[in-house]
Amino acid sequence: MNEKRNIIYYKNYYLEFFETLKPEVKKKFNWTLQLISELEYIPEKYFKHLTGTNGLFEIRVEVGNNIFRVFSFFDEGNLVDLINGFQKKTQKTPIKEINKAEQLKKEYENEKYNNV
Repeated sequence: MNEKRNIIYYKNYYLEFFETLKPEVKKKFNWTLQLISELEYIPEKYFKHLTGTNGLFEIRVEVGNNIFRVFSFFDEGNLVDLINGFQKKTQKTPIKEINKAEQLKKEYENEKYNNV
């Protein structure tokens, strides 16, 4: 049995996004996060590295015709930090959302390494 992957939330970004979701979407996010925490190899359908970024990953959830994404990144090997989330309405991930995630990751790293 593999060790569980710890999932932490950076500030309230994810939790604020989560609170805006319908109950069936919340349930699917919770299921997906449990999958990510327990499986050593996560299917790309649920968790995908974003090429061209500085280590960002997308947590991917689909409910009916609605597609949702939450950005995350690894810290110290097994922690996944959840940052901003959004409902995807186009084929490509909006660059504005990627830029926001990159900025939040930078903010997290600055706070972490300046408080050591």
